[in-house]
Amino acid sequence: MELELWWLLGIPVFFGMGWIAARVDIRQLVSESRTLPRGYFKGLNFLLNEQPDKAIDAFIDIVRMDPESADMHFALGNLFRRRGETERAIRVHQNLLARPDLPVEQKEHAQYELGMDYLKAGLLDRAEETFNAMLQGQYAVQARKALLEIFQREKEWQRAIEAALALQEAGAGSRQKEIAQFYCELAQDALVHLHPQDALVLLEKSLQADRVNVRATMLIGDAQLAQGEVEAALLTWRRVEQISVPHTALVAQRMMDGYSKVGRAQEGVNLLKSYLEQASSIDLIEVVYKAVLELDGVAAAKQLVVDELRRTPTLLGLDKLLEARLMDAPVTIVSELSMVKNLVHGYTQKLARYQCSHCGFKARQFYWQCPGCSRWETYPPRRTEELNVMN
Repeated sequence: MELELWWLLGIPVFFGMGWIAARVDIRQLVSESRTLPRGYFKGLNFLLNEQPDKAIDAFIDIVRMDPESADMHFALGNLFRRRGETERAIRVHQNLLARPDLPVEQKEHAQYELGMDYLKAGLLDRAEETFNAMLQGQYAVQARKALLEIFQREKEWQRAIEAALALQEAGAGSRQKEIAQFYCELAQDALVHLHPQDALVLLEKSLQADRVNVRATMLIGDAQLAQGEVEAALLTWRRVEQISVPHTALVAQRMMDGYSKVGRAQEGVNLLKSYLEQASSIDLIEVVYKAVLELDGVAAAKQLVVDELRRTPTLLGLDKLLEARLMDAPVTIVSELSMVKNLVHGYTQKLARYQCSHCGFKARQFYWQCPGCSRWETYPPRRTEELNVMN
């Protein structure tokens, strides 16, 4: 009972102590805010109102009045860089680094910001040199990420692999998907230079990094084909279905050409039709349509498109149907049908795009690395209109 009484007496004491502490904190905050220059609040207000030009002017005034203020220099340099004024950003951060009294922590910060300025300006050699000098400090992980970006821009894929592995070892997360793509880039280069055996070695490493890498599987088939192993290539390309059925559209033309080369074109058509039943795609329809037209004639090709249009109604599919109808249309309606076809085709050209799922960048061709945001494997293997119909 005595213990409970002490607790009851202690509650007002604790409350009073908390009230006093809060008052002290508030007074300290007010005191510190009074020491800040008025231009700081003006600049902050301009930033919040999305007026970076006026914010820069305000911060420049502060730096002129207080040239020792490192934080203001950092804010100013970053604003310059964001606006694309990289030369001014570089000068700001170089001036900071030239100060002999700058603490080590802020010196490393300024060095990192300078490296980012060089990177934004496209001065990759200077950026690489700057970040290489920072691999042991507090900005080591950020520096390695920047180096990885530089090596990708320069298409130095072996160095990109080494940088990605170093990032993994530093605890910056898995980079296996990217590493697999870097090996694919090396393999693609080997195939271009007619070294299929070298490509196969690289692609095996790609699959060791990412067992479900569609691109590596496709390229293994290409390397086998380059060595004259058509049947082996066909078996490899068929593995794409096991990884991702929608991606079969990317390998469909290769497969059709391969089956035609070994005299089994009808088998190839039947296989691709089975892919269509699982995942309809205008790119896949295009390949099957041409093959059916050649093997079975106009009527069969037209029926194929009609069936697919009923299953997945799109303007891209309608465009293909009008193309098929024009082949055996009566002379009396050819002119009108051609006019409709041209109108639909003109519109579908805008829809026949692949779109990055990360940044929204649209492109006529399929990319493994987005040209907009530089991320890997962000393009779905379907055109934008098809994705909208599916959603």
